[in-house]
Amino acid sequence: MAPRARRSRGWAGSRSTARKSSKETQHMKIGFVGLGIMGLPMAQNLAKGGHEIIVPERKSLSAESRAAFQVAADATAVAQAAEIIILMVPDTPDVERALFGAGGVAAGLSKGKLVIDMSSISPTATKDFAAKINALGCDYIDAPVSGGEVGAKNAALTIMIGAPQAAFDRALPLFQLMGKNITLVGENGAGQVTKVANQIIVALNIEAVSEALVFASKAGADPAKVRAALMGGFANSRILEVHAERMINRTFNPGFRIELHQKDLNLALQSAKELGVALPNTASTQQLFSACAAMGGGGWDHSGLVQALEKMADHKIG
Repeated sequence: MAPRARRSRGWAGSRSTARKSSKETQHMKIGFVGLGIMGLPMAQNLAKGGHEIIVPERKSLSAESRAAFQVAADATAVAQAAEIIILMVPDTPDVERALFGAGGVAAGLSKGKLVIDMSSISPTATKDFAAKINALGCDYIDAPVSGGEVGAKNAALTIMIGAPQAAFDRALPLFQLMGKNITLVGENGAGQVTKVANQIIVALNIEAVSEALVFASKAGADPAKVRAALMGGFANSRILEVHAERMINRTFNPGFRIELHQKDLNLALQSAKELGVALPNTASTQQLFSACAAMGGGGWDHSGLVQALEKMADHKIG
């Protein structure tokens, strides 16, 4: 395991190596299922890298996507035509349907193909999906991402990977077209475990920044100036930089929707129960997200969590 970990860090940390291997990537036919807020720019970046992108027919496909990508009848047809198939859908049941449902990916696979799930889903289900795909003679990678819409558009995503080394090496040039911080964490399921840990940290940081700004604002301080001051100290973070600005400016269009972060924290709490681990602050932050959803805010950016605290304080910042 030690040589494998060293190798993955070397790939992720060397910009010159990343550029070289991306340039040497041969043209490939890449299936892409899930052209949402993040999936679309990810697929576009793969196309910019010189690959042919094949997507399943959807009524929601824009004219731009139809012009840029090859459209196949369904996910089965996508898998038949592609060498590598990437999924980027919202939740565990969506991945299961995309893989094994009627017209799904699995029915179109043949030996030697590679399936990459970049969704954020259950680590336990991921291991089961990987086993089923492996039984068809294909490799499977779980590669959830962090970085939001901005990271997807700028090809700057953090990509957390669970995969055999050979599968990782095969997919690495594609990951380099979509992200910058690319880490092979371990075998199948390890990528999803890492993403759950990421979502715990992000949620609790959003909650902490929200509390701090509500407190400062109600005490009479200018929240924008408080944010500027804190960015120069030990409290600085990407959440303070990006999400605090959203809170102050009241720009809660996603981004990353509260309902999706609720889903991720639910995965954390379910997994913690299985492991016998207590996650008390994760649980309380989930309740604040639930309060926002009850206010009609399931579609808000997750920085909108501040509105639950504002409601309790009877005070709005900004």
